[in-house]
Amino acid sequence: MQQAIPYKPWTIHSALSQPLNHHQTTQFHGSAKGAVRDAVSENAVIVLARRGCCMSHVVKRLLNGHGVNPSVFEFDEGEENDVVKELEMIEAENDGKDSRSLQFPAVFIGGRIFGGLDRVMATHITGELIPVLKQAGALWL
Repeated sequence: MQQAIPYKPWTIHSALSQPLNHHQTTQFHGSAKGAVRDAVSENAVIVLARRGCCMSHVVKRLLNGHGVNPSVFEFDEGEENDVVKELEMIEAENDGKDSRSLQFPAVFIGGRIFGGLDRVMATHITGELIPVLKQAGALWL
């Protein structure tokens, strides 16, 4: 009789002040002020999502399918308000040019809010996603 291998989610814990690397997931902790802003500014593509969100998994798989390795910034449901406040500050710094409603998973491309799952899927279907990713430097081909 074979024994099942226990499942353990694969996450890398690192200091939030360091840039996120290929296939890296960072956990948010409320004490790390500015961590979201740093992560958004230092990565071509980043997905901000609640821990365990199935829709963020879909976004990550779609981006991986295009050859993009997005950084993932996960947070607990209780930390959502802190993340939203930081995202509102980022949007205010961009002079409110990106007036899209915030929904999770939130995808940032090139340091600007791109949208949620619906926007990523819509631009993928219309063929507009790849040029946006190329312009942000997330794709080279």
